[in-house]
Amino acid sequence: MSKTKTAFFCSNCGYISTKWLGKCPSCNQWNTLVEEVIETDKTATQWNDYNNTSTNNSTTKKAVLLNEVVTHNEQRIITPDDELNRVLGGGIVLGSIVLVAGEPGIGKSTLFLQMGLQLQHLKVLYISGEESEQQIKLRAARVNINNENFYLFTETKTQNIFSEIKKIQPHLIIVDSIQTLESNLIESAAGSVSQIRQCASELQQFAKQTNTPVFIIGHITKDGAIAGPKILEHMVDTVLQFEGDRHYVYRIIRTLKNRFGSTSEIGIYEMEAGGMKEVKNPSEILITQKEENLSGTSIAATLEGMRPLLIEAQALVTQSVYGTPQRTVTGFDVRRLQLLLAVLEKRGGFNFGMKDVFVNIAGGLKIEDPSLDLAVICALLSSYEDIPLPQKICFAGEIGLNGEIRAVNRIEQRIAEAEKLGFEKIIISKYNKKNYNTSNFKIKIESFAQVHEVYQHLF
Repeated sequence: MSKTKTAFFCSNCGYISTKWLGKCPSCNQWNTLVEEVIETDKTATQWNDYNNTSTNNSTTKKAVLLNEVVTHNEQRIITPDDELNRVLGGGIVLGSIVLVAGEPGIGKSTLFLQMGLQLQHLKVLYISGEESEQQIKLRAARVNINNENFYLFTETKTQNIFSEIKKIQPHLIIVDSIQTLESNLIESAAGSVSQIRQCASELQQFAKQTNTPVFIIGHITKDGAIAGPKILEHMVDTVLQFEGDRHYVYRIIRTLKNRFGSTSEIGIYEMEAGGMKEVKNPSEILITQKEENLSGTSIAATLEGMRPLLIEAQALVTQSVYGTPQRTVTGFDVRRLQLLLAVLEKRGGFNFGMKDVFVNIAGGLKIEDPSLDLAVICALLSSYEDIPLPQKICFAGEIGLNGEIRAVNRIEQRIAEAEKLGFEKIIISKYNKKNYNTSNFKIKIESFAQVHEVYQHLF
């Protein structure tokens, strides 16, 4: 009889304890430690069992000098999906393991089923622990892409999965989802902290030994964090967050971690009946086409990764009818809004203390670029004064606590994007002057140092 022991795992961060604790010492969350049984006499992983490799082969390795290490440019698989190529840093790196997380029904399975079907020249294995073969077949019919090298396997046991992998020898593997897999080496239920960690470890070892890229689709918790132990995000090479408002048709795939590229890239898709459609020029769809010019609307020239985006910031300022003024925000940081309102009160003399303030970023986007500040302030002032801003004007600038307009990075890209979309004027920081050449652009460029100067210029 094999010797077993139990341990307590934190379902939030993966902390391991030999006894139950009410509060996790690592993440300070209450009632998150769960008891699980671990078998201690099984040391070989499932992949090593099927690959016939010894687990003790690491003893033959030795330390090497850094100067003696020979580097090579990583080989990549270029997919037909330009948005996915962008967030992955230029394509799928061979031997990489990619974790994709998002809310239920947001379109994760559809996107990566579509991506697998598009890779006609590769042998792709799609492993599903959530859906039947018939359900996946119906989704593939909606996507309407035919691929003779696309394999389906509905299984949750890693023992059977690696046995099938050895037969098929795929070039790419998609696992949907990691929370449904279970390994024979761990005596706990699928989706538990120890099972997720063990299954991810086996997939990681397989990817590195065979140079086969693996995509892992994962769930998220009600707080928006990736479900499972925090170590899961450390084990993988790339973490992608798939997000979007289910009431809108647009979806954003955002890079949270990438060992092979930038971590600030985004890809934008439009959800259609036939699958996910790439949005080549998101600026055109994120700017509202309206007949009349209304107050409280401004256009911001933002930057997400290397991609310039022109988005619409909307603000509504009304007299408060309750005791405490409301501050309601969609797609923008509410603490940042409170900071901007404090700057307007202190440096501009505007009385927002008894006003309800509502701010919305059109299109369901969540933007963290600080260059959005100037556009939000101008939208707030436009609604406060009830005076519309000119239609063909946009803004790019960060606001400091003293009311100064601070310089933002890569200003030339923002100006070029505004000019391409037909804008006639862009207002930027005075301190950005040395970063661009006005002779390269036909658009009129206005630069100011303080918020009150912009107010006097516009109103």
